[in-house]
Amino acid sequence: MLTTPYDVPAEAFIEKLARHLKENVDEVEPPPWALYVKTGAHAQRPPQNPDWWYVRCASLLRKLYIHGPLGVERLRGEYGGRKDYGVRPEHAVKAGGAILRKALQQLEAAGLVEKFQNKGRRLTRDGRKLLEMLAEEVEKTVVKAKAGGRS
Repeated sequence: MLTTPYDVPAEAFIEKLARHLKENVDEVEPPPWALYVKTGAHAQRPPQNPDWWYVRCASLLRKLYIHGPLGVERLRGEYGGRKDYGVRPEHAVKAGGAILRKALQQLEAAGLVEKFQNKGRRLTRDGRKLLEMLAEEVEKTVVKAKAGGRS
């Protein structure tokens, strides 16, 4: 039976996909401003992980697989968070759009994502194949880890 990103733990899958993007996909590369930028108005600091760009791209691919097609505005809502207004109550705030737009453009250049009618972007056949292949690999490592933990 085919293993899909639905069937494996999201954290392990995104980590594996991010590593794959960093090592094998030349089109996906953090822009020069990625070191200094926050991910949205709700964030207080830029991400601490130096490879956060690849993690975000991997997360985007997984979201498109599960919920796609999605547009930038919908994704801004997905990646947003609660903004701390100090003494006043917190409110939900959308994430920044430039990061998502640039990441989607890079994934499009890599041939993993395509524009779909007027509904946003969806995965290409190659993108789906890559995610399903990596999901199988993740499942094998998860099963191996569970079997190893029992002894």
